[in-house]
Amino acid sequence: MSVTKKDVEHIANLARLKFNEGELENFTGQLNQILAYMDKLNELNTDNVEPLSHPIENTNIFREDELKESVPTSEVLKNAPESDGKFFKVPKVISNG
Repeated sequence: MSVTKKDVEHIANLARLKFNEGELENFTGQLNQILAYMDKLNELNTDNVEPLSHPIENTNIFREDELKESVPTSEVLKNAPESDGKFFKVPKVISNG
């Protein structure tokens, strides 16, 4: 399977991207290299290989939850551009209509 310049133009159009002629040629070559590499990987026998959810088998080490005092509201709002004493004031972004 290979990708043509027309395929790259179509993909770019779907993604709402515009490329010049040099970029189209470059991306066409790069996509064909990726597909050639995938074809090479498809030649491997993976019958006895377990599927992985992640390539590195790490486990998260979580800290213990500790109950702590919260930061006072006045301290939190100290650097806010605008507040009403209890809450941050932000521009309205949702309309009623």
